[in-house]
Amino acid sequence: MSTPTVMKFDEALVRFEPVLGLETHIELGTASKMFCGCPTEFGAEPNTQVCPVCLGLPGSLPVANRAAIEGIIKIGLALNCEIVEWCRFARKNYFYPDMPKNYQISQYDEPLCVDGHLEVEVDGEVFRVEIERVHMEEDTGKSLHVGGATGRIHGADHSLVDYNRAGIPLVEIVTKPITATGDKAPLVARAYVTELRELVRSLGVSDVRMEQGSLRCDVNVSLMPRGASEWGTRTETKNVNSLRSVERAVRSEIERQAAVLDGGGKIVQETRHFHEDTGTTTSGRSKEEAQDYRYFPEPDLVPMAPSREWVEELRATLPELPAARRRRVQGEWGLSDLELRDVVNAGALDLIEETVAAGADAGAARKWWMNELSRRATEKGVELAELPIEPAQVARVQEMVAARELNDKLARQVFEGVLAGEGGPDEVVAARGLRIVSDEGALTAIVDRVIADNAAVADKVRGGKVAAAGALVGAVMKASRGQADAGRARELILERLGVS
Repeated sequence: MSTPTVMKFDEALVRFEPVLGLETHIELGTASKMFCGCPTEFGAEPNTQVCPVCLGLPGSLPVANRAAIEGIIKIGLALNCEIVEWCRFARKNYFYPDMPKNYQISQYDEPLCVDGHLEVEVDGEVFRVEIERVHMEEDTGKSLHVGGATGRIHGADHSLVDYNRAGIPLVEIVTKPITATGDKAPLVARAYVTELRELVRSLGVSDVRMEQGSLRCDVNVSLMPRGASEWGTRTETKNVNSLRSVERAVRSEIERQAAVLDGGGKIVQETRHFHEDTGTTTSGRSKEEAQDYRYFPEPDLVPMAPSREWVEELRATLPELPAARRRRVQGEWGLSDLELRDVVNAGALDLIEETVAAGADAGAARKWWMNELSRRATEKGVELAELPIEPAQVARVQEMVAARELNDKLARQVFEGVLAGEGGPDEVVAARGLRIVSDEGALTAIVDRVIADNAAVADKVRGGKVAAAGALVGAVMKASRGQADAGRARELILERLGVS
């Protein structure tokens, strides 16, 4: 693959203003598909979750999934959209091997949710992303290209099609053009998809797992010269499947398009593929216009007319949304803006809140998740939430620390044991013998031995250099394998040396 000519990002932003558009597809987590009763479980054997309806066999008729419609209405409400009083499905006609009917049931000019917005914050600046529409459709199947080096059809020996995904309820959320982002354009795109993912997850209507394809993003980018009034020609980078890749895809297209325009070329309206290994995009196919799909109303489904009472009932079920939740916990936990951002970026907000709910104080819960456990997640190369430890177990460790049964050093060893699969905190403490030495007689004996072995240091303490007692405390901790109560050890040292 040849390396495309690019212009440096900073130079591109001096000369051009980027305009973004994001189309996000979210698979809903319903038990059955959009128009039939087939299950939707991820990872099933290929073509085992299909029926005449989702395969588009002659004589089969679709029936809309009420739970899916409730899900899209909740998403629309959470995005501050208007829920229309009447809409209908349409047929989007195109041929592709993963489309068993050769058309997709979607919505065209009459979407269910319109005119919303979602605010995101980047480097302390708030950007309002306007939502044009939120509409319902059915997902396609999945083509698997076997052989070759890229996993794409070019160079493959043969292709297979799995129709298990065909017909799963799919929500498409389309933004209006996003302007005035300047050099923050890639970060705004990433922040929007991040906030959208958290919002949908909070509603409980989808697991929004990008690695499994239940959230996919198409990234539209165009450039216009500074001072111009007419937007440039856009490209659409399809199926970007990670937050980092959304940011990189925007940056890559800005750099590529700027070089093309600077060289006197023209941007072609097309779809493009994003390559994770290089962080660049390559041409896919020319982009169709709406008329190319020959939309017409779906004749086998009646229009939808959600009553205002139903919409308000669903509005009343909405949970606390992510932005409001962040403001609440920031106040409750006493976090600065920077501390809150670090917690959110680390994926620790849920974990800390669940640890607090299990009995730990917020400061201790944040300390363990953001320091010790975050470090271990980094070492293992996994997300914080993927560590094999539960918030309730973290709370139990902190409970033992607060009760002076453990100190921080021993607590870290407990976490090590839990993460190694040695059992819960109490089991690890018992098996490793980690509990603090609380027997006064045993601790006094250790203190006396340390004083005898470190006579010179003891004399300094007796002579008034109380700070030297720290060396004796360290020796006590070493002799007790870290299991002494350091505070009580210091008190005993000073008592034994006659220092008040």
